[in-house]
This record gives sequence, C-alpha cells and structure tokens, in this order.
Amino acid sequence: MPLSTSRRLTLLTSASLALLTGCGSSSDSADAQSTSAKVPVVASTNVYGDIVRSIGADKVDVTSVISDPDQDPHSYEADTQNQLALSKAKVVVENGGGYDDFVDRMLKSGHNDSAQVINAVRVSGKTAPKGGELNEHVWYDFPTVARVADRISAALAQADPADAAAFKKNATAFKAKLAPLEAKEAQIKKEHDGEAVAITEPVPLYMIDASGLVNKTPAAFSEAIEEGDDVSPRILQESLALFSGKKVRVLVYNEQTSGPQTEKSEAAAKAAGIPVIPVTETLPKGKDYLGWMTANVDALASALAK
Repeated sequence: MPLSTSRRLTLLTSASLALLTGCGSSSDSADAQSTSAKVPVVASTNVYGDIVRSIGADKVDVTSVISDPDQDPHSYEADTQNQLALSKAKVVVENGGGYDDFVDRMLKSGHNDSAQVINAVRVSGKTAPKGGELNEHVWYDFPTVARVADRISAALAQADPADAAAFKKNATAFKAKLAPLEAKEAQIKKEHDGEAVAITEPVPLYMIDASGLVNKTPAAFSEAIEEGDDVSPRILQESLALFSGKKVRVLVYNEQTSGPQTEKSEAAAKAAGIPVIPVTETLPKGKDYLGWMTANVDALASALAK
C-alpha cells in the first residue's frame, strides 16, 4: 500500500549529484571503461537486481540501491552514489506503487530521460481494491515476476541488440523456474484452502492469497505497522486474541520491520504453539530470488502441515 509521506524514501538534491559528477577520479574512469561493454542497470532493491542478473548474466552491470537485509526499505535514505548510478543507467527497474518513489525523483534530478524504466506494479496491472489500499509488494506474486522478467529481457535487448537472443533465452529459463513455485502454492491451496493465517504486514499477502489462505489480521494492525504508526490497544488485543484463541494456523512475520507490537504478536503465537514464518522484503545474504522464494513457500507448506 502507498507509504505515508513521513516514510517515503529520502531524496537527495540535484546539487549533490552535480558536486559528485564534477569530482570524478581516474579510478572512476577506469571503472567506467572496464564496464563500458555492459548495460548499466539500476534496480531499486536487490530483489529486482538479482532478477536482472539472471537475465542479463555477464552482459549487465547492476547496481541495487537497497541491498542490506537488515535495512527497512521504507526508511531507506538514498545517497549520491545511488543518484550517480541512476543518472547513467540505460535500464531502471523499480517496484512502483509508492514503494520506491525516490527512483523517479532521482532520475529527474539526474536528468536521465533516456533510461528505460520498468515499473513492476504497472507491469502487474494490479490496482487498489475499492475502498482499500494497493498491496505494492508484487515480487511475492509469481505471475507478475514472470511478466517483469519479459520486460527486463526486452529492455536489455533494446539497449544491447547483439545479445537479444541470450536475454530472451535467459528470461525463458528464469520463468520456467517460477513454475514449480506456483505449483507448490496450488498444492497448499488444495490441502489448506480457506485456512486462517495472521501477518504483521502485507508483504507476503500475494503468496498467502495464491495459496488459498485467509488473512485474519485486523487491517488496522498491519497498516499501522507498515506506516510506522502505533497500534491502538484495542486493535493490538484483537490481534493477540488470534493467537491465544488459536484462530489462525500460522503467523507470517516481516523481520525487517519488527518492533514492540509485532514482537508481542510473535511471542503470543509461540506461546500458543502457532508456527512463526519469518519473511523479508529484500534478499537475505547468500540467497538468490528463486532460492529465497522457494524457501518461503516451503516454510509455509511445512508450517501448515504441523
């Protein structure tokens, strides 16, 4: 869902970019020459950066702006190095939907009008439900990721026509590896359709919905956590009752935005013997996108089987 103004990612000024670009060193020039044959790509997070590498292989030079698994993306502060990379990018992959608005702003301030920009939310075609908010975490939706892979392949081919066939082949291979993930979700739905779960934030909801599960968390709780607001005592008690009353099968917990209120949910779930499945918004260290999502779906299936 769109983030509040207070939590939008911080935009650095174009003056900072001008200062940085005016102070290039000989080592910067050498680096530029060594990667001149590669397509410069900027991804807003390492999730999209990894997908780009899967498709572009050694033909791309990828900068992922948000790559620290311990960093809450909602409060990330971009720096001048990020802005410089965006000013030079030929392909940019952003999530959209209010998640990483800094990308468009920094492209504008960096005067990069020629970059091909892939907005995952727009590619998904998803919109906010009537009277509700858009769940912008579309990288947990595998059909959307497949479409994004195709768009990345096409953008790279436009930037580097000589390697277009390789990009298309790699995208096809990547999408083929998404199929088993969708099959696992379908199997969970077959075995657990309609069963109740709880979340701390909307991050995993596309995976939960595709698996036929029903989120019982009060919307006011998950929305407040995502926005960085306090949860009212009444809503907190209503949420905790899901665990003490054993009204849900699992709790899917966003580790990157934990705090006192989400920790109370985790403790209540564990006290009731309800499995807790940790998820993140960016790639954990040592994981690629496919391995990460396989682990998430497998963890959900295992927890429900208990």
